[in-house]
Amino acid sequence: MGSPLPGGRPVNQVGDSWVLALSCEDRPGIVAAVSGALFELGYTIQESQQFDDPISDRFFSRVQFASTAETDTAALERSLAEVLAPFGAEYTLEASTTRKRVLILASKLDHCLADLLYRARTGDLPMDVVGVVSNHPGEVYGNLNLGEVPFFHLPVTPDRKREQEQRITALIEELQVDLVVLARYMQILSDEFSVELSGRCINIHHSFLPGFKGARPYHQAYERGVKVIGATAHYVTGDLDEGPIIAQDVEPVSHRDVPDTLVRKGRDIERRVLAKAVRYHLENRVFVNGRTTVVFPD
Repeated sequence: MGSPLPGGRPVNQVGDSWVLALSCEDRPGIVAAVSGALFELGYTIQESQQFDDPISDRFFSRVQFASTAETDTAALERSLAEVLAPFGAEYTLEASTTRKRVLILASKLDHCLADLLYRARTGDLPMDVVGVVSNHPGEVYGNLNLGEVPFFHLPVTPDRKREQEQRITALIEELQVDLVVLARYMQILSDEFSVELSGRCINIHHSFLPGFKGARPYHQAYERGVKVIGATAHYVTGDLDEGPIIAQDVEPVSHRDVPDTLVRKGRDIERRVLAKAVRYHLENRVFVNGRTTVVFPD
């Protein structure tokens, strides 16, 4: 079923833009049904991407459209519900200006945290950061300007790990969080917490896994003479670092790159890959398809 339209405004003004993201069993006529309904209601399609997956036999589509005249918001929601019901579609319908509420979890490394805060502050990422949670005290981020973003120090001990996660869950509910981002949060989430966050939690890690596990992965990579380094952003699941992948990137390196250089280059890749994955999620461009994803790039 569809998500409620934000803002409660009964009338769409000319130029108001919306995003419909849907998936269902692949059947003929889905695109025609949706485009026909939008045309009848006075909308014009600005962007349309679709994919038929021959393996899962599922259809995925993202349609962005705008009103060409004043239209009734309720009529839009009602019409699309009627059109998509025969296909058994799962879908969301949101204004393209919708800003999701994001909670960022971080540990001592702050490069991804700083990048996300900057992108949110400058409008590069359409989101509202409603809090930063860390298992380390705020003094760790002495050079980082959090602005008005609330900071929550929630330390972790081996015997009270689940209790700390439950405190984060309470924060998620209190702050009405839409998306949780693990910005190099160096804690393994419990299976229970991973299930709670299914489909709304993104993690970032270097792409050496499972080859170079544990501490100092870039030093391990240097010792093995790797020629490519990279990063992977994915949804969190109970399988450590094996959730559905959203975005990846790589960069060539050589024998001239000492461990410190690899670390620096790796942090740059991690920043941009995480930002890309977050953007795709915020703009409803990602569909989980079993253990993989369908991603419609911008």
